[in-house]
Amino acid sequence: MNYGWYKKYLLPGFIAQSVLVAGGYGTGRELVEYFGQYGPTGGLMGMGLTFVLWAALFALSFEFARVFKAYDYRTFFEKLIGPGWVIYEIAFIVLLCLIMGVVGAASGSILRDSFGLPPLVGSGIFLVFVAYLTYSGSKTIEVALSWWSYLLYVVFAVFLYLGFSKFGDAISANFAADTVKPGWQMGGFKYAFYNIAVTSTVLFSLNYLESRKEAVISGIMAAFICILPGVFFYIVMTGFYPDVLSMEIPSNGIIAQLGVKFLLPVWLIVLFGTMIETGVGFFHSINERINATLLEKRGVGMSKAARGAVGAFLALMGLFISNFGLIGLIAQGYGTISWVFFGLQGVALFTLGLYKLSKQGQ
Repeated sequence: MNYGWYKKYLLPGFIAQSVLVAGGYGTGRELVEYFGQYGPTGGLMGMGLTFVLWAALFALSFEFARVFKAYDYRTFFEKLIGPGWVIYEIAFIVLLCLIMGVVGAASGSILRDSFGLPPLVGSGIFLVFVAYLTYSGSKTIEVALSWWSYLLYVVFAVFLYLGFSKFGDAISANFAADTVKPGWQMGGFKYAFYNIAVTSTVLFSLNYLESRKEAVISGIMAAFICILPGVFFYIVMTGFYPDVLSMEIPSNGIIAQLGVKFLLPVWLIVLFGTMIETGVGFFHSINERINATLLEKRGVGMSKAARGAVGAFLALMGLFISNFGLIGLIAQGYGTISWVFFGLQGVALFTLGLYKLSKQGQ
C-alpha cells in the first residue's frame, strides 16, 4: 500500500477510532445506553444515523482544517467561531474529564471483576503508558494508534464470528422481532455529537491532505472506520437482549457466556490498549494546543518532558473522577455535553464553517 495514500485516507480514521473506542463502546455500556435500549432494530437504525452524521461532520471538519491549516483545536476554533473558541476549550476539557472518568472506572472494574486485582493496578498501568506515549510525540502516537487499530479489528471480527457461532439463533430471532422503541433518533444524535469532539484529537494528522476531494474521502472513511467495530459488537450484544440492558460491563458478561478461554485475556489487553489510546489522543491534543501557543508567543515549543508531565497529570485527574461510577458518568455526563458540541461544532461548522470556506474559495 502506498504510504502517502494511507496517511491521507486511513490514518485519520484509525486515530479517531483508537481514541473513540474505549470511551465510545469498548465496554459495551455505551452501546446499551445510546442504542440497545431502543430495541435491536431501533438501535441499529440509531447507529446508521450516527454514521451519516459522523461522515458529514468529519468531512467538513477535515476540509476546514486543511483550508485554514488548523492542526490544533485552538487554531481550528479561532478560525471557526473567533473568541468563542474559549467556550469550546472549556467544553472539551469537561468532556476529557468525563471520558477519562469512564476509562478509569472501566479499567478498575475490568481487573476487579476478572482477576480480583485492586483497581489501582489498572490505573497504574494506564498512567505509565499514557505518560510515555505523550512524552514520545506525534510520530510515535501515529504509529501506535494505527497498529493497535489493526489488532482491534481482528479481535472484534473474531468476537463477531464466535458470537454468531454460539448465539446466532438468538441474534436472528431478536432482529426478526423488529423491535423499534421511540427515541432511537435522539440516541443516534447524542452519540454522534458527544463523540464528534474526537475530531480535535485527529487534527495533528491532517497536514497530509492536499485537496477538498481528499478531505471529504478521508472524512467518510474515518466515519466508516469508527462505526464498524461498534456494529460488530452491537450485533453480538443483540443475542443477549434484554438482559444486556442491566449489565454494567456487557463485554465481560458476554465473553463469559461465549466460553472461549483465550478471548477474555485478549479482549482485556485490547481494551486496555484502547483506554490508553483514548487518553493519549485527548492529552496529545491538549499538548498540541499548548505547543502552538508557546510557538506563537516565544518561538519555542514544549519539551518532551513537559508533554509527558501534562499526560500524567491529566491521567491522574481522570482516575480521580472515575470514583463517581461508570453508569452514572455515561448516562448523565455524556448526554448533557452532546448538546454543547452540537452547538459549538455541529451548527457552527454547517453555518459559519461553510460560509468561511466559500469566502476562502473566492
